Amino acid sequence: MSATFLGMPGSPVFPPFPRAAHDAVRDTTLRGNLRHATSTIRAKRAAAVAEMPDWAALRSAGRQIKDHTLRHLDRYLVRVEEAVTAAGGTVHWAVDAEEANRIVASLVKATGEHEVVKVKSMATQEIGLNEALEAEGVRAYETDLAELIVQLGHDRPSHILVPAIHRNRGEIRDIFRSEMGEWGRPAPEGLTDTPAELAEAARLHLREKFLRAKVGISGANFVVAETGTLVVVESEGNGRMCLTLPETLISVVGIEKIVPTWRDLEVFLQTLPRSSTAERMNPYTSMWTGTTDGDGPETFHLVLLDNGRTDTLADEVGRQALRCIRCSACLNVCPVYERAGGHAYGSVYPGPIGAILSPQLRGTTSEIDASLPYASSLCGACYEVCPVAIDIPEVLVHLRERVVEGGPVTRAGNRVLLKPAKGHAAERAAMRAARWALTRPGALRGGQRLASRTRRFHPRALPGPGRAWTGTRDLPPVPVEPFRDWWQRTHGGKEAAK
Repeated sequence: MSATFLGMPGSPVFPPFPRAAHDAVRDTTLRGNLRHATSTIRAKRAAAVAEMPDWAALRSAGRQIKDHTLRHLDRYLVRVEEAVTAAGGTVHWAVDAEEANRIVASLVKATGEHEVVKVKSMATQEIGLNEALEAEGVRAYETDLAELIVQLGHDRPSHILVPAIHRNRGEIRDIFRSEMGEWGRPAPEGLTDTPAELAEAARLHLREKFLRAKVGISGANFVVAETGTLVVVESEGNGRMCLTLPETLISVVGIEKIVPTWRDLEVFLQTLPRSSTAERMNPYTSMWTGTTDGDGPETFHLVLLDNGRTDTLADEVGRQALRCIRCSACLNVCPVYERAGGHAYGSVYPGPIGAILSPQLRGTTSEIDASLPYASSLCGACYEVCPVAIDIPEVLVHLRERVVEGGPVTRAGNRVLLKPAKGHAAERAAMRAARWALTRPGALRGGQRLASRTRRFHPRALPGPGRAWTGTRDLPPVPVEPFRDWWQRTHGGKEAAK
């Protein structure tokens, strides 16, 4: 098995999705936690979206804004750099995770500090920033409640919006009791698993971090190109503390997070809250433009991260994954995610969006990335709820073709020829046989008749590689009579004659 570093604590080697999911679906506690959480979020989101008579129009507008921005990303990136610099900030460009980590570590060390507080950020998880900072003697403290639970539990995130969705209240209480003292203020004596007490324990623990920290690190939900303004939306207020109290603020942002104008931002500030937390509006929407004397951080650095995004942009089908606004609506409706959980995806981007985003950002050469496009039933529920209309099933099929057939792809800015992945010879043979038969009506008709006449001898399970499919499914029975013969017998070709 090839090693794939995923920017997360723990072992850097993860099994392919089928193997990881095989174990996850047998964890009854995990499945219970996920079923309760996702069903609750699903119902609330549906009600919030139903309030908007123009939801379809907002969804279409979001898709068009994102597509326009991606088509002209070179121009908007330059505009962002100019606007941020004019406002007193400094812009850094990072081609990959290694460069981004090196930039951030050097900026933190230049302040002389050894601690930073962090706003929840998928980009920093993607590049493994916490681990990179620790290697440089800098300790990063997560301040989002769910991220705090994950960090204290030496765990990995399993959901884009609610990273600790796989934990129940009893487990969280136990983590707080045993781990908080090692990271700062210990949990109160006699802590129970009531939500109010758990929240208060986290609040007291984090407050001393906020008041002491000189350096804050964030991502951004959006960057407005016309003014260089960064936007973070959140529900707890920890982001506001990290963005305003430290003397130095460093933001690591993927290049796809840009929107051209404030008018464009308006669309997403309506669709993101309803799609993610099922709220009409985020409790905290923080915006900052460079630096301002006497207000907020004295120094601001923006690190614009590529890390495979330009390669993804070169794929005409797959590039739509870059529209994603990280709402997690697709996770909450996905039957595969609900049963397997986020850890099985081996990525900080789990669920349907992770199944198409991770293999494009990282490539499909490792076992885990080659397996992710198959982590779906192609039911299409993810596309129906996506607020920017990403056709995830279309991209999944596109990536499956890439895994099985190989072909030209863009990696590190260069056009290369990808070899077919190992273990898919039977699939390739089956698809080629199907193509041959479906393009020859006579052969197809003869095969259907032969299958019907020999149906009593058919096995109940497929042999060889097919055993993986029939091991959990019933093999559909072949009908007594092929459809073509039935149509000919019952209609006598009359419809064709018309």
